[in-house]
Amino acid sequence: MSSPRQHFLVLTFPLQGHIAPALRLARRLHAAAPDALVTFSTTEVAHRRMFPAKPDDSDEDDGRLEFLPFSDGTEAGYVRSPDPGSFNAYMASFHAAGARSFGQLVDALAARGRPVSRVVYTLMLPWAADVARERGIPSALYWIQPVAVFAIYHHYFHGHAGVVAEHRHDPSFVVELPGLAPQTVADLPSFLTDSTDPSDFFHSIFTTIRDLIETLDKESPKSTVLVNTCQELEVGALAAVGTQAHDVLPVGPVLPPGDDDASIFEQDDDARYMEWLDAKPANSVVYVSFGSLATMAREHLDELLRGLEESGRPYLCVVRKDNKAALLADAETKVDEELKNGVAVEWCDQVRVLSHAAIGCFVTHCGWNSVLESVVAGVPMVCVPRMSDQRTNAQLVVREWRVGVRAKVDDGGVLRAAEVRRCMDEVMGNLEAAAEVRRMAEEWKQVVTKAMGKGGSSDRNLMAFVDGARSAV
Repeated sequence: MSSPRQHFLVLTFPLQGHIAPALRLARRLHAAAPDALVTFSTTEVAHRRMFPAKPDDSDEDDGRLEFLPFSDGTEAGYVRSPDPGSFNAYMASFHAAGARSFGQLVDALAARGRPVSRVVYTLMLPWAADVARERGIPSALYWIQPVAVFAIYHHYFHGHAGVVAEHRHDPSFVVELPGLAPQTVADLPSFLTDSTDPSDFFHSIFTTIRDLIETLDKESPKSTVLVNTCQELEVGALAAVGTQAHDVLPVGPVLPPGDDDASIFEQDDDARYMEWLDAKPANSVVYVSFGSLATMAREHLDELLRGLEESGRPYLCVVRKDNKAALLADAETKVDEELKNGVAVEWCDQVRVLSHAAIGCFVTHCGWNSVLESVVAGVPMVCVPRMSDQRTNAQLVVREWRVGVRAKVDDGGVLRAAEVRRCMDEVMGNLEAAAEVRRMAEEWKQVVTKAMGKGGSSDRNLMAFVDGARSAV
């Protein structure tokens, strides 16, 4: 009788910023373990958006990588609403129905002769580890933010919540956590300062992260945490987490293997913007994207576009379809008609864009996927963080790696045109400071490229995880 095959089940939350790194890891596991099975799972709604032409289960050609959804208990997923209780209500459904549906999925796979040998779950699904534990299946958390943010959450929920809670309304107060550089309250993850009250819009995220840290503490002898970073980028933060409680393995930056990245958004025609980029000089174009969640009011977009136009540099700006629809309802002008030096797209292949020789700067919200993609491409950043881990990520970009600058917003949270121009000059201008930012960006590109390559630190950590999972089957 043959021994069971390795079978990794990778589970993630139904947001683009979670799906992309989770599917990239699933594909990495698929490539790293040629005999293993891999199943990727997110909610039914997100699954249908990923595969609109193939709503049924989708297999890779070799049959080893499979896509199977689980239910979050809703027909349409989370629908944006100004009601402060709407998101928390969705999360309650997501946790209850998700855990139940996930358990049924694991059982169904076993009944089909594809028993799961290792569950890998992302940061909004603490119940995945509980479901796995009940069935005797080992699990690993895939942390899709930097180790520094993981260390902050770890220390916050292990004895340091009081000092943050006491000063959470004082953005300039300096917090000192074990092993980490001093940082102000304004640089901590926003869910620790803005979402701790039950009446807060994102309170359920705060409680989910708390539950996640508690779930890791239950693992024996210690939990396994895969992190989408490389050890060279975060030496200090890795030391701050320590090795007693968690086995932390940096396996990133995990990027798509070619042009087959996952998206729940419909992309613009690649040829239109890539041909436009092809006609531009090297390092001349400003790329602007604030990710898959952030929306801009008309004033915000007007100031941004005015600053970009006044800078005199060509630019490629992402204005998502859902955001554009809101803007057009607010003002009867088309975004595209306002552009003289730039091009607006609703969504694009960001890894491909950042890798283009014409890109000289990335104006970003500092979501972790965007930061890593920019570092790998060697592109300097202008940081405009808003929420979650983005404020801490911006500190890494500016203070730790020195590959970008942080833009200042006014008291109303608006990035003004003059500040856009100033930041462009700081990273793309002719002054010595701009040259230094570009030099550091190129240095870090070489570092992370080596870490990701065959025999690099991240490659070795991923293979150690695969080998460890294999021996446990």
